[in-house]
Amino acid sequence: MRYHSFDIVVIGGGHAGCEAALACARMGAKTALFTINIDTIAQMSCNPSIGGIAKGEMVREIDALGGAMGRVIDATGIQFRMLNTKKGPAVWGPRAQADKKDYQFMMKNIIESQEDLTFIQDEVTDVLVRNHKVCGIETVRGQKYTCKAAIVTTGTFLGGMIYIGPFTMESGRFGEPASKKLVKSLASNGIRFMRLKTGTPARINGKSIDYSSVQEQAGDDIIFPFSFSTEKIEREQIPCYITRTTKKTRDIVRRNLSLSPLYSGKITGVGVRYCPSLEDKFVKFPQKETHQIFLEPEGRKTNEVYVNGASSSLPEKVQEKMIRSIRGIEKAEIMRIGYAIEYEFAPPVQLRLSLESKCVRNLFLAGQINGTSGYEEAAGQGIMAGINAFLNLSKKDPFILKRSESYIGTLIDDLVTKGTEEPYRMFTSRSEYRLLLRQDNADIRLMPYAHRLGLVGDDDYRKMQKRKERLESIKGLLKKTAVGKESSYEYIVRSREEAMASIKRIARLFEGLDLRDAVTVYADVLYSGYVRKMEEEIRRLKNYETLAIPEYFQYSKVKGLKKESVEKLVRVRPSTIGQAMRISGITPADATLLMMAVKRKFKI
Repeated sequence: MRYHSFDIVVIGGGHAGCEAALACARMGAKTALFTINIDTIAQMSCNPSIGGIAKGEMVREIDALGGAMGRVIDATGIQFRMLNTKKGPAVWGPRAQADKKDYQFMMKNIIESQEDLTFIQDEVTDVLVRNHKVCGIETVRGQKYTCKAAIVTTGTFLGGMIYIGPFTMESGRFGEPASKKLVKSLASNGIRFMRLKTGTPARINGKSIDYSSVQEQAGDDIIFPFSFSTEKIEREQIPCYITRTTKKTRDIVRRNLSLSPLYSGKITGVGVRYCPSLEDKFVKFPQKETHQIFLEPEGRKTNEVYVNGASSSLPEKVQEKMIRSIRGIEKAEIMRIGYAIEYEFAPPVQLRLSLESKCVRNLFLAGQINGTSGYEEAAGQGIMAGINAFLNLSKKDPFILKRSESYIGTLIDDLVTKGTEEPYRMFTSRSEYRLLLRQDNADIRLMPYAHRLGLVGDDDYRKMQKRKERLESIKGLLKKTAVGKESSYEYIVRSREEAMASIKRIARLFEGLDLRDAVTVYADVLYSGYVRKMEEEIRRLKNYETLAIPEYFQYSKVKGLKKESVEKLVRVRPSTIGQAMRISGITPADATLLMMAVKRKFKI
């Protein structure tokens, strides 16, 4: 039986939509997930991998909040690596190559099996609004569904346009239709849109690679799972390979730049700064003759290989020449051609920190529609939008993660407070609290919240509490365990040996200690002095973060505030003095004037 009335409707079945729908349903809302094609649920449209530097930390945070991404990649990954281990543990990032189809089908099964979640293949064309509040949705087939809240997670589908040289096609992803009516519906309700651009490289047949000419990149011997519920991962890993472009590649690209829609003026949207196309690489870095390319398998049951680093929107014949000029793939059989895609996004300063629209009540936006790039950024927003949609309907305060608590909180604060005019990607450098926000301690930081919200069960929560107690006990014992004339605790702080060597030393000192626990102990000890200072800074700023500003506060009446500052404050409408202080161009003097005005008006 198909129901036509739901508490919450989620529009879009990408990584944001999956986490949003699962969170809503698990908290008890009668939820519907709408997607144009059920078979492409959780599709990895670009790189078939999860995690990376800062991104891996976010996957651990999603897992600690009860999300599915970590468990699914643990079960379907074909290669696992911990990145940045030559540096301190604060910037380590777990990354896994995924079996693309296995990942999709496992996520599909989780969604199909979730109680209170209905999965519907249909295109949503209208969000129905009454008195500036969501009341339902309508589909391309004329079906209407009532709902109390809607979460839009449409990825690149809103006004999507694909470019391959002179060839253009309206599409949200190659072979799937763009959503044109929905963007008009949202815009008619006051939501402003701009254009962004991203792209994807060609895929080639692995049997056509000359493996003797490329460098093998194996997975790690020691695998650190993404999910805190995964005990261990023991299965054969598949290698990736590294190669480089050649002078011939550069010449081919430069000769044909006028045929690229990026440089002919066809594409007006701003592209991804940190994942440029080969055209961009050879134009913006003219001093570099060659660029690194990764050859990454897309799964165990396919020969398809992703040519990471060779994104392009050049004409098909030019791309073929370009790909075949790269070392080791001179005889490449191209299975899918690369392309650029331009799409609509809603500048995120139009959102509250809960990810609810300021224009339409009970309407939440998450993922690429907010200007982000990457599956992990999307999934992090998705789970937060799902939680807040449910809390909103339950007349409860929104769940807002602080910058000092998580990378997800940093991501959302950056988007909503500063906005973005280019695809936003998370880096460890974006967080001033990165020594606190490590991939190894996400469960301790965030699982208490998830347990209170009903997203993490009692067994997993008790397991986390026992882990926390065990870590504290070990750190206490380290202070008493001698290495020469020093305690082991002091030795770790002073030692110049490689991090992994110290971690293994701790694991040996305490028989049966899990390496994941040893990483946390090591990092806590190593950064203890810095962390104390950081925690003091967080306490000092707490008053700013908790001093609320009413949504419709009249900034123009604050004496001494510059006109430019008033305009910025009105545009963002910060919820606290702390958020106001992070708006670009707001000075400490502005913040002081604002704080005094708020306290005076409300007699705080």
